[in-house]
Amino acid sequence: MDPEQVDEFVMGYLKKKGFNSAAKHLQESLHNNNGSSFSSIDYPNDPELTKLIRSFSQSENDPSRYREGYSKLRSWGYNSLDLYKLQKDHEMVHLRDLQKLGGVLAPSHLQEMEFARSLRQSKINIKICQYSYDLLIQYLHRTESTLMLGIINEHINFQVYSGQPNSASDDIEAVTIVGSFHETADHVNQKEIQWGLLEDSLEDRLEKTGGLLSDSEKRQGESKAGDMDDSKKRSMEVGKQGSSIKKLKKDKAGNATAKVARQETSTVLSSMPRVKPELAMPVMSTDVEESILEDLRNRVQLSSVAMPSVSFYTFVNTHNGLNSSSISHDGSLVAGGFSDSSIKVWDMARIGQAGSCALQDENNQIVGQNGRRNYTLLVGHSGPVYSATFSPPGDYVLSSSADTTIRLWSTKLNANLVCYKGHNHTVWDAQFSPFGHYFASCSHDRTARIWSMDRIQPLRMMAGHLSDVDCVQWHPNCNYIATGSSDKTVRLWDVQTGECVRIFIGHRSMVLSLAMSPDGRYMASGDEDGTIMMWDLSTARCITPLMGHNSCVWTLSYSGEGSLLASGSADCTVKLWDVSSSTKLTKAEEKNGNSNRLRSLRTFPTKSTPVHALRFSRRNLLFAAGAVSKHSS
Repeated sequence: MDPEQVDEFVMGYLKKKGFNSAAKHLQESLHNNNGSSFSSIDYPNDPELTKLIRSFSQSENDPSRYREGYSKLRSWGYNSLDLYKLQKDHEMVHLRDLQKLGGVLAPSHLQEMEFARSLRQSKINIKICQYSYDLLIQYLHRTESTLMLGIINEHINFQVYSGQPNSASDDIEAVTIVGSFHETADHVNQKEIQWGLLEDSLEDRLEKTGGLLSDSEKRQGESKAGDMDDSKKRSMEVGKQGSSIKKLKKDKAGNATAKVARQETSTVLSSMPRVKPELAMPVMSTDVEESILEDLRNRVQLSSVAMPSVSFYTFVNTHNGLNSSSISHDGSLVAGGFSDSSIKVWDMARIGQAGSCALQDENNQIVGQNGRRNYTLLVGHSGPVYSATFSPPGDYVLSSSADTTIRLWSTKLNANLVCYKGHNHTVWDAQFSPFGHYFASCSHDRTARIWSMDRIQPLRMMAGHLSDVDCVQWHPNCNYIATGSSDKTVRLWDVQTGECVRIFIGHRSMVLSLAMSPDGRYMASGDEDGTIMMWDLSTARCITPLMGHNSCVWTLSYSGEGSLLASGSADCTVKLWDVSSSTKLTKAEEKNGNSNRLRSLRTFPTKSTPVHALRFSRRNLLFAAGAVSKHSS
């Protein structure tokens, strides 16, 4: 390479990078030397330096250079030893992000797309062990990958630690994004929130009157007395007094365990702060109130040693048309939203009465003895139905659809009552508040909205997510709603002001499901990768990730006292998690990767049924629903 060419390349590089002052000084120096290079380096005899200068002189706008550099780095990573190689295909993990960026066809698109703009303005923190870091730097220098090295220096902060490499799935902070968005999130998360229960709630009334404890202990006493009489009779008749004594001891120990669990639950509830509602609460009818109080009195206390009973409702012959399902609070009604724009509601009491007399028609539909189908067909939407949920008493069904509308149906009249219009695109989810009357919706238009049943226009609109808002959930005190989005964040909104008061960052894929603990202090969120995260609402910190599912987590539900969390997934399993112990971990236990998997108490596999919906009844019976997949044999 001639010295003049070198000077030309250097001059072009300085101007391209914006070093105008340095370029001016170089030009003046060359002019003072009558255009001749003043360098004493022998360029023709230094091929390495020539190659390096040529690499700088090449156009950085050439996509092939980026493709070639990334392909080489990717191949090097996948060909490493198992201890250091990537666990998942990088392109598959970030497939949705790549699809979004595929829409960038001009430089102006980078400014218009919020997602692309946030990536360019942010940096990524990556935890990496010292040996892996040394191997990476050596590879980049050995292969003279100056383009990749420049990208890494500009967009990545390596946090190097000593010791062996850890799995990224065991550490939620292994890969984090920092930038202006995170600074905004930190500022938002400083706001004060009132996460306690409502004043004068039914639980409060029951606790003050002692109804739960007295009735439960009364039933236990009667049960114990009956067991003693039975055991005495058996011992007198067959002379097996030893076995009777053992049974009595076992029953006594079980009753003592249940009593301790009730006392702990009562203590926790009494220590929770109480808040006033920001919305005007609807008046509850006496019949509904008595029914709820009766359920609370008969609630079974669950724990890691007292598992719930599970009732699974399976949809058959759906032909992959089932988009969503929902179960009423008492499990008596099941609804499904279908791709043909219909909603079907099953009454479990009718199906139970049909029993063995149930028949199938020519369309494989279950019908009764009179030939009528055992479900109610609700038709009104003009697009696929993506959610169908019951009101707390079960007298209404709320549905949302791709036709951008939300519809309210009466389960008593089997008719559509109201059609709510406001969203601009597909409405992915709609959920009633814990006390009914109000409901929240979320949409492809990147907003969430709050409605009341008696108004056709939304009361509040929440905007701030950078992508689809896929799921929504109410806080138990009705003062907040949580939204999960394809932008991999969860947000908490104040229903009175419509203001975002919390931003939860940590998921690595789109958030598909949310659940609030009964005491209102914690929240669980499930994502597309199968990860569940437990969040503390007051600090916006992730308490612990719950790892175990290997596909989308579509539904989450807390038990009545909040000690267990149930999760349903596309991997055809229902898992139970001991979240009471998850919230009491020490820092040493949190750093132990294996501790996450130990909190899974039990897994209930289905034969070939992805789990669409879960719900704990007020008495702590767990209901689940799903449709048999096409792979079923």
